[in-house]
Amino acid sequence: MGPAQPAGEVMSREEADRTLERLYAEHEAVESSLLALQDHAGRRLLEGARLTGTTAHRWARAEAAITSLWNGFESYSRTLERARELRARRRWPSREDLAELTRLLRGTLTVPGGALPGTSGASLGETPRLTQELTLGRLVERMNEWYAQALDVVAAADSVWSALPARIDLLAAELGRVRSLAHSVGIRPGEHPAADDLEGITAELAALREEVVQDPLAFWRPLGGSGAPGGGTPDTTRYDNAARALEDVRREIDAVLAVRQDAEQRLMKLRDLLSRADRTLAEARAARGEVLAKIAASEVPAVSGPPTVLQEQLATAADYRRRAQWHRLSPLLESLEERAEEELQRARAQLSAVTAPLAVRAELRGRLDAYKAKVAQHGLAEDTILIERYDIARRMLWSAPCDLRAAEEAVLRYQRAVQEALLQRQREARQAPDAAGDAMNLGAE
Repeated sequence: MGPAQPAGEVMSREEADRTLERLYAEHEAVESSLLALQDHAGRRLLEGARLTGTTAHRWARAEAAITSLWNGFESYSRTLERARELRARRRWPSREDLAELTRLLRGTLTVPGGALPGTSGASLGETPRLTQELTLGRLVERMNEWYAQALDVVAAADSVWSALPARIDLLAAELGRVRSLAHSVGIRPGEHPAADDLEGITAELAALREEVVQDPLAFWRPLGGSGAPGGGTPDTTRYDNAARALEDVRREIDAVLAVRQDAEQRLMKLRDLLSRADRTLAEARAARGEVLAKIAASEVPAVSGPPTVLQEQLATAADYRRRAQWHRLSPLLESLEERAEEELQRARAQLSAVTAPLAVRAELRGRLDAYKAKVAQHGLAEDTILIERYDIARRMLWSAPCDLRAAEEAVLRYQRAVQEALLQRQREARQAPDAAGDAMNLGAE
């Protein structure tokens, strides 16, 4: 059903045109928000997850809001399209055309909405309302409410999933290292309280991760007074408690290790340094393959292999300790400590050198998007030259392999075109008042 006849006088042609322009701008804003929500990673995760508790309840409400949002948007779009077609019939609309435009733009329309979440004084637990009469302006307000309601759930869940599971996994990996260390010094369950604590932390992390995955909103802490969708922070209380408990166990194990001779601690530090250097070099090798696949015409340095000589010397040092050959172990440890630190720094430098092209590409992408936003802000989004140069730069930056030199030149050409367009806009803005003043002076003469 179309909009009902509004009360009040018929709109003039200028009023109708201004109203259509404003409504189309709102239509584009709502459409952009809808598409962003549709593509939001958190929404896709929520749709595919097996949810429980608070998240299951709030996601059911959010899905109803999204359905109402799409229904309202379709009604809004149809009405706006009818008004556009009517206005396009004649350059100078008749009285009947203006009356019909007034009815379409100021009248109410019937919106299918199911439960119509966000309705004042209503809740999703009430009997669903199949339709509702709304003006276009009020419908936009409702769509904004539904969008905020859905985005609040999606953004909050995505924030929790982005923060907690990865941190829990890292803590679990650290837990495994501490457990191995505890075992190496004879700390075992049933024989030492620290080992029993490790078992409890293991069970808590496993349970915590499962709960976070299935009910992320149970771990969301909204910010008081914040009306922005997704305003808040993940609740890391249980994670922090587990991390502190693990740190306490680690200190307990360190106290046991301190009883041993200094050599054992120094050997463990060396193993850790060389292991980190190995992992960094492995990461650099993997990153080099990615850079070669994604970046064209880029000089990517080769990555050296693991420090086998140092590993062999470390094994020799451990043998010296077992044999109590301290006079040989001491100078070897001093040399190894210096060279292992240098090896780690060298591995990190290689990783930075290898990934530099990816960082350059990311910077160019950010610069391109920033200038595009500036173009839109100044009303130049429809400029043909700017669109063409933006598309060229974007294709280069998002292609694989990406020619960084050519892409950088394309970004620079787009920047210069944007700057020239803005300068032209400023010149036109300054000339407009002067032209108006000259016309007034001629009229006075």
